[in-house]
Amino acid sequence: MDTEAQHPERDRSSRPSDAGQPASDSAGPEGRSRFALLSRPGSWFPGGRTTLTLLLCLLFLLLVSTFVLRPFQIPSGSMERGLRIGDRVLVNKLAYRFGAAPQRGDIVVFDGTGYFGHADYVKRVVGVGGDHVVCCDEEGRIQVNGRPVDESGFLYPGDSPSAVPFDVVVPRGRLFLLGDHRSRSSDSRDHLGSPGGGMIPVDDVIGRADWIVWPFGHATGLDRPGAYARVPAARADAHG
Repeated sequence: MDTEAQHPERDRSSRPSDAGQPASDSAGPEGRSRFALLSRPGSWFPGGRTTLTLLLCLLFLLLVSTFVLRPFQIPSGSMERGLRIGDRVLVNKLAYRFGAAPQRGDIVVFDGTGYFGHADYVKRVVGVGGDHVVCCDEEGRIQVNGRPVDESGFLYPGDSPSAVPFDVVVPRGRLFLLGDHRSRSSDSRDHLGSPGGGMIPVDDVIGRADWIVWPFGHATGLDRPGAYARVPAARADAHG
């Protein structure tokens, strides 16, 4: 028997089967790198996760500023003593959405273009649509719908309610606005002869100033004063 002729055959049959060996590593690194990219959030974004996180934060702040809250810096002393020059307030842009409307005593930020000037302003609502606002009674107080209003809780010390007399009926859909520092405020009183009679359309109100957030030592909430709580509703036949 030619035994030497059988050895090559045995050698070939005794080699481990290719089917039992692990798959080649030639595609392994590429497969692992793809899995790593998918498993690490932001690894596919230029700059990595840090840049992506910063962009998402900026997008969130932009959405909040556009639709919910807007920072506003007090530009003048017209709302002293409560709001000082340089104070930062947060304006609640949702305060008058979903059917709500400005109320007497609210501090509002509004677009004064075409009425006060080409800028945003901050003032206090003294009269709403239909209100009859008069200054002043025998004791020097403003009257709204025949009821005197005690403004001593927020009026600047030493100021009178107004050095300029007025007697107005606020048109529907508009607001009569005054600053708390009356002697330093250009407000509805100063524009009674202008287009719109110094009355700001409710639609031009950006929102209600609800919080002072800077400086921290002056941070506080801005509540509606109770001075207007007893003012009766406007007469149904009132008009501007």
